[in-house]
Order: sequence, then C-alpha cells, then structure tokens
Amino acid sequence: MSVNKKSNDDNENIKDQEREPAVYEVPLLPLKNMLVFPYTLAPLVIEGEDYIKMIDEVSSGQRLIGAFPEISDSIQLENAGFDFNIDTVAAKDRSVSLIGTVARIVKMLRFPDGTVRVLVRGLRRVRILDVGDDGKVMVEDVIEADGDDLEAIAMARNALKQFQEIISYSPNFPEELKIAILNVNDNFRLVDLIADTLNLSFAEKLYILTLPNLHDRFQLLTILLNREVEVLHLGSEIQSQVHNAMSKSQREFFLREQLRTIRQELGEENKNPDIVALNERINSKENIPDEVLKVIFKEMERLEVIPQASGEYHVAYSYVDWLLSVPWEEYSEDNLDVKEAAKQLDKDHYGLNDVKERILEFLSVLQLKNDRKSPIMCFVGPPGVGKTSLGQSIAKSMNRKFVRMSLGGVKDEAEIRGHRRTYVGAMPGRIIQGLKKAGTSNPVFMLDEIDKVGNDYRGDPASALLEVLDPQQNHAFNDHYLELDYDLSPVMFIATANVLDTIPPALLDRMEIVRLPGYTPDEKKQIAKRYLIPRQLKLNGLKQRQLFVAMSAIDELISYYTREAGVRTLERTIGQLCRKVARKVVEGEINGENRTTLEARDVKKYLGSRKFSQDEIDSESEPGVATGMAWTSVGGTILSIEATRMPGKGVLKLTGSLGNVMKESAETAFSYIRSKHDKYNIDPEVFEKNDFH
Repeated sequence: MSVNKKSNDDNENIKDQEREPAVYEVPLLPLKNMLVFPYTLAPLVIEGEDYIKMIDEVSSGQRLIGAFPEISDSIQLENAGFDFNIDTVAAKDRSVSLIGTVARIVKMLRFPDGTVRVLVRGLRRVRILDVGDDGKVMVEDVIEADGDDLEAIAMARNALKQFQEIISYSPNFPEELKIAILNVNDNFRLVDLIADTLNLSFAEKLYILTLPNLHDRFQLLTILLNREVEVLHLGSEIQSQVHNAMSKSQREFFLREQLRTIRQELGEENKNPDIVALNERINSKENIPDEVLKVIFKEMERLEVIPQASGEYHVAYSYVDWLLSVPWEEYSEDNLDVKEAAKQLDKDHYGLNDVKERILEFLSVLQLKNDRKSPIMCFVGPPGVGKTSLGQSIAKSMNRKFVRMSLGGVKDEAEIRGHRRTYVGAMPGRIIQGLKKAGTSNPVFMLDEIDKVGNDYRGDPASALLEVLDPQQNHAFNDHYLELDYDLSPVMFIATANVLDTIPPALLDRMEIVRLPGYTPDEKKQIAKRYLIPRQLKLNGLKQRQLFVAMSAIDELISYYTREAGVRTLERTIGQLCRKVARKVVEGEINGENRTTLEARDVKKYLGSRKFSQDEIDSESEPGVATGMAWTSVGGTILSIEATRMPGKGVLKLTGSLGNVMKESAETAFSYIRSKHDKYNIDPEVFEKNDFH
C-alpha cells in the first residue's frame, strides 16, 4: 500500500502541504481487549450471529473491515501512567475508540463451537467520521506529518537502537521478526511494528495506536522502550549478583535475594518487616533495663543477617519477642487503702475474721514500707473454704492483676525455670508466662495446690520454687530461657495447700502460713443465703422472685445432706435443688409467676432420703466408751471409741481405720492402766487371762 506523506517542491522550496485524506465506508468490528496495528497480522475470534454474518458478507466482497478497540469501564487506562485522552464514539450499544485500523481478511476458519476465527492484516490507521445504523462506519485515513524530518529520523534511529538492545537480552526472539523490523525504512511502519512486537499492556498499545501524530507516538514508544531496557538491565544485574552470592546451601532464598536487589534499585528501604515491627515495639517501651536492651540489640543484629527461612531465625525472633513481651519494671498503681480492702473482703467472703485480719496487717505493712516488696503467704485449709477466691479478692482490693498457676501434678523443673533456648520449642517457665499474661511486674500470683507438686527424672519443681518464694533471692530470679535476672520481689505470691505435711520443710520455711479453718454451720447458713443461693438461681435460669429457700431448708441441707469443711458440696446440692424446681416450672407443675418456698420438709421430696445422721454424744459417761475426734484435711467428726474384754491371753486388739498416732494412743492408755493396777484395785491376772478389744 502507499503511505500518504507531505510532498515538497525542491525548485520553489515551498512549505509542505498535506494531501486530502481518502473517505470510504467499511463494516465496524469492535475488538474487546485486542487491537490491530497497520502492517501486522492478527488472529481474531468472532462471536455473535450479527458479526459472523457480517464477516461472511465481507469475505465474499472487498474483504475489508474496520477494527476499532472497544473502550469499557473495565479497562483501567490510567494504569498505563500517561496523561493522554482517548476519544471515543458510540457504536450501537458499545463505545469504541475514534481511531482504529482498516484491515483485510486473509483467512477465515469455522469451528464446531459456532465461533469463527479470522486472520487479518492491518492496512492503515483511520478515523471514524460517522456511524451508520447498518453496522457500517464512514472513515477517513489518518494523515500524519512527514516522517522524514530530522526529528523523526533521530527518534526512529534511537528506537531501533533500543530495540536492538532489547533483542540482545532476548535470545528467544523470532529471527525473521528481528530482520523484518531492522530493515524497515518507513518511520510510520516502524512505530507500529515495534509497538506490536513489544510485551506492552493493552492500554499502552492503545495509546500508541490512537495518538494523532507521529511525533507523539514516537515519544511514547521511546519512553516504553527505555523502560523495557531498564527492566532487562536490572534483571541481568539481579541474575549476576544473585549468581555470585549463591551456593548450594543458599539456593532456597534465591527469590528473596532478587527481591532485596529490586528494592535497592528502586530506592526503597530494605527492611525485614519483622525487624521493623520489633524496632517499633522497642521504641514504644520506656521501662526496659539497660542490660536487657543490650541483649535485644545484639539479637537484632543477628536477625538482620540470618535468612528468614533458617530455623535459627525463628529461635532468635522468638527470644527477642519474649524479651519485649515481659513487663520489665512496669507496675500497676496499688490501692493500699486498708479500709477499702476490708470492705472488699467482707463483701466477697463471710466469716474468716482471723484470716482477714492477717491480710489487712500485711497490707498495712506494705503501705508503711512503700517499697513494693510483697509478702509470700500460704493459705492452708480444706477444699472449698475459699482460698483461691480470697486471693482474687486481695487482687481486687489492691487494684492489681490476678494470675493463677496450678501446681497440681507438676513434675518438670522447666515448668518453673523455663527451657534452655537450645531445645526445639523452648519457652520461658510458667512464672514468666504468668507475668506476661498479667502485663505488670506486681500482680497477685496464686500458686494453687503447692502441696501436690511432684518430682521425677526431669527435676524437682519444689526445689525450683525455693528461688521464686525466697524473699532473699527472688529479686534476681533467673529463667533458663531469658537468661536474665528478673525481680520477683514486687509480686505478691499466695500459695494454697490442703495440708502442710507434703510441702518440703525448706519451702515451707519461706512462706507465711495462714490457716483457713472449716466453716461452722452458722457460717455456712450465712454463706448459702448471701452467696450460694443467688449464684445458683442465676446459673439455673431462675429469678429471685420464683424461688425462696427457707433457713430451715438450709439447715436440713447442711446437717443431713452435706458433710464437709468448705461449701462446695453445699453449693452443688443447692444447684441440684434449683434444677429440680426449674424442671417443674418448665413442665408446668409449678407456676413460674408465683413464688415457690422450699422448707425443710420439701428437701427430702426433691433430694431423697438423708445421706448423713447427726453425731450425738451421750451426756452420761458409760464404762468402756470414750469420746474422740477424727480429723482429716477435708474436715472432722466426733467418734465414740468403745473397749471390751473377753477371756484370752492378754492380747490388745485394735480395729478400725486407725492412724499410727491413734494406735499409739490406745497402746499407751492400755500400758498406763496396767502400770496403775494397784491404784485402781485391778487384779494383775485380769491382764494375763483376758484379751482386750
């Protein structure tokens, strides 16, 4: 085809004049996410009956079509990064570019799925003048300025030079395409061929196709060529740097090295996001001791050089994370108002006057000393007397955090002191974990069931607790994981135990023992009335107005259905009563709108026969019967100890579940009677010819 150019008159040296553009009519074919450049071959998929019919008609005639890119909202042209406007025109229900390409159909194929595929060759750029109702458009050739002026020649040579450089970095480039482009002498054709060959986005190619003059098209093409050359240069440098740095053991972080080099070239801050986050946490902390900061900064330097995929990286990161999570010298403001503490203790617990007095004395000392050194107490008493809840009340009254750690069944010393960091999955001990959970260095720390600590081949946790609970040592507690001294003296440790016999003497010596005796029946009645019944009503979906438990019923429960030093079984029994009433309310046997009162006689109806009989002591002494008392860690009871004699050989027989002390007491009493037979006028032969049971 011939390309329209300006013509010069050499003799008269007149100004260039444009030839008149050709105007003609062609069928319109909108292209979605595709375009056709002049002088290039392009495969197109034709869908839709109207367009397939149009292609059939064109193929039997001049074989010319107008290929215009479709412009829709989904095409993000602004992503191309250039400030150009693309003129559009409405064609039927679509919007197409004002400038497109007239193309000739070279070949047409039909496929079984009903689609038609055509191979077209772009001829020239055209501009739409008018859109007809019959699917055809009136177009005119786009006439550009002369492509042979000095500026166009310079830009063309620069484009060819850059394109040759791109080819040198792309060994898979088709050889025939290289030769074809390098031998093009027409600048208009050169722009279209290079733009079609480069791996550009649809928006960028669309700009090159639709820009009105050769100068703007070359300018945009030069920018894109420069970008491609820079990308190829950078890719080559990355490959070279990574290749030199790589070894067999380093291939796993090949892609990460590439990313690092790219960020360096882009001028972005090359920082590991983990390290950035840790630095932000360091800057936000104000109370970290200097020796801890030294260790943190040393580990941070190691983190910067350790590959993230390495196992050692995660060990170092976890260590720094723990050092920043532990509350170094972060304290909550204490409320040491003894009167307020007394109100809080009375509100949460009934009775226990001696215990409350002891606690208030400790708080008074803390208020006078004002040095954050807290006492170490051990609450000893039967289950259910309120040891743990008493610790919670102390924390609430002092405005401190409360942390609870159960020591029952703990046999590993590492649970207290932590694991060495050399072990996989190492963590600090539960003391440091509890402080992290509390977020302060002066919480109330409850060590529950300290009398049930065990030991085995993994160490003795009770011995490890010596450092924790010794006021002379715990200011420099050293956890094996942290390997730094931590001051535990501001922590108020409260241990709980049922008995003292199983606690090692060395550990027992370091704690202030506070005994919590069992509750008397009167105290149990008040606890049930004030705390247990309201709580169980709420837990079982009943309201205060629906159920009233009379004091006689509470007496019945305490005397004949529960036998304990604490109130746990009593609360469970009250809950059982509430559930039975709740069921009758749901089934309609009891009107839920009316108040139901439970008397002593109703307890048997709901809970069945009495489980215990009341201990009775005869007011008159009876020969051969003595009154005794049995005591255990969960309560006590009154016993009647009976003795009898029978013919035999002087043997003393003891039966029953007797402990060593009780057996010794019986033998001592028997020996005493024998030694005093003269005083009591007993014939010695009685001891020789009779057995005593």
